[in-house]
Amino acid sequence: MERIYFDNAATTALDPAVLDAMLPFMTEKFGNPSSIYSYGRETRLGIENARKSVAKALNAHPGEIFFTSGGTESSNTAINAAVKDLGCRHIISSPIEHHATLHTVEYLHHHDGVALSFVNVLPSGHVDMDHLRELLQNSTERCLVTLMHANNEIGNLLDIHAVGNLCKEFDAIFHSDTVQTVGHYPFDLRNTPVHFVTGAGHKFHGPKGVGILYINENVKITPFIQGGSQERNMRAGTENLYGIIGFAKALEIATAQHEEHSAYINGLRIYMAEQLQQHIPEVAFNGDLYGKSLYTVLNVAFPKSEKSEMILFNMDINGICASGGSACTSGANAGSHVIRAINSNPNQIAVRFSFCKNNTREEVDKVVAKLKELI
Repeated sequence: MERIYFDNAATTALDPAVLDAMLPFMTEKFGNPSSIYSYGRETRLGIENARKSVAKALNAHPGEIFFTSGGTESSNTAINAAVKDLGCRHIISSPIEHHATLHTVEYLHHHDGVALSFVNVLPSGHVDMDHLRELLQNSTERCLVTLMHANNEIGNLLDIHAVGNLCKEFDAIFHSDTVQTVGHYPFDLRNTPVHFVTGAGHKFHGPKGVGILYINENVKITPFIQGGSQERNMRAGTENLYGIIGFAKALEIATAQHEEHSAYINGLRIYMAEQLQQHIPEVAFNGDLYGKSLYTVLNVAFPKSEKSEMILFNMDINGICASGGSACTSGANAGSHVIRAINSNPNQIAVRFSFCKNNTREEVDKVVAKLKELI
């Protein structure tokens, strides 16, 4: 059976060129980067060259880039550091953040007594900037604002500069979960008012299990993971050598091909939205589809029926891979906290389709034709 993969916001296929870059570091260049002999020096050079490559792509200083195990560790590190090292005793977040952020801020609220506020989210899925200003203005403590750049379920994009400037005005620390946008948009971190951003290699055709944390050079924090002196005493544990090489290569390719691929992928997304509207009565979309939205994500609200309630299962047995929200919570029956926050309509079933450079219009046509049968 032919399989169609429309869940690229969960993970992407490894680019063959990325695998080619990684292979030497999985075989002959296998030394521990902490070793002082030639094998170690060779791999240390590989890591530092990767750091320079990532910094160049994001317009940051190499000293601001730290390699981690992925977005979850990066966000945990930043949020904990803001509380423990930077004096933030009030966290402002949103109810539609990834659980890597939500569970961390809730833990700090319950276990460390840190104040926690959630900014209002508009029906479009965007953060209410007036309410954010009000929360900052009324806080008696130094704030950490942690808001994601692009929502992984509905695709809404945050104006990262507007939030950063607001944080500056109130001397707040700003962390943005940019896992869905690093590798998908150009970044200019030297000119972006943000203290921490995150990235994960598997979101843009790199390897799983490797990520980055950008820490602005003016911010000084202590390690979150204790142990050895890796990552300039900031992140203990033997480096994921070939993962780091793969991350840098994937980001280099994504940066070079951004213009061409973003236009192509957005074209697929809009084409599928139009085809669904044409062929499935009462279909709607969650988020800001035609506005400030991530070009890879289409969140579809199907009218609720006996058939549509089984839609994910039926797509799966027909070889179509999509998500009922975030893949990070697949298997749970609670449904999507993001959809609940913006759309309380009990007569709709949400499905996220997300696209990459490898997808085609023919695949969209096949999926839409199958959905017509299934609904």
